[in-house]
Formats: sequence, C-alpha cells, structure tokens
Amino acid sequence: MRTQLGVVAAGGALGAVARWALLQSAPDVGTGFPWTTFVINVSGSLLLALLPAVVAAAARRRGHDRPLLTPFLGAGVLGGWTTFSATSEQARALLDAGAAATAAAYVVGSLGAALLAVVVGTALGSLLEDRDGGPA
Repeated sequence: MRTQLGVVAAGGALGAVARWALLQSAPDVGTGFPWTTFVINVSGSLLLALLPAVVAAAARRRGHDRPLLTPFLGAGVLGGWTTFSATSEQARALLDAGAAATAAAYVVGSLGAALLAVVVGTALGSLLEDRDGGPA
C-alpha cells in the first residue's frame, strides 16, 4: 500500500509540474477562452481512457504485468496533469469579469470535449486490443 501511495505521489508531482510548466509558457490570461487549461484537461481525458489498453498491450508484449504502472500514470501523472479546480476558478473569474458567454462556452466545451476525448480514447484502446491480441 505504501509503495502504491509513493508511486501515485511521484506521478502526481510530475504531472502537476508539467501542467505548471505549460501554463507558464502559454498562460490563460484575461477574459479570453482558457485554451491551455482546456487542452490539458481534454488531453488528460483522452490519455486516461487510453491508458488501460496501452498498459495491457505492454504487459502482453513483456509477458508480465507491472502493477504500479497504472497508478503511477493514471492517478499520478495524469491526475496531476488534469485540473477541475482550475477550470472552476477560471469559469468563476470569467463570470466576475462579465464574460458570461465565454464562461458558459468554456464549461460546456470542456465537459463536452473531455467526454468526446474519453470516447475516442476508449475506441483507440479497443483498436489496440484487437490489433494486439485482446486484453491482458
């Protein structure tokens, strides 16, 4: 249990630092659409949906499982990469600035795009499993 907690914490630190670095290089500012956070959350949704198939395919190729890989990459790296709290705060700030239409587009667009990313990631994972010989 402590080992799993450690790999999730290490992965979370990596994901959070990667998110911070991207937001430093392409900050979401003003009352415009927060594209950087949007891309972070949608890409994280896609990768989280694809992760089980990728890990299973890697286990089949290696002939053994790495049980800490999924918690490290999923709850850890991708959990630290994505951020619902920043989305909520950005929507609140847009509302406070009088940009209600942008706030609504951001919230609805984020949810819709994230759900679409999950559908695409799941479909890609199914294709990978079909190509690679099925689940591990």
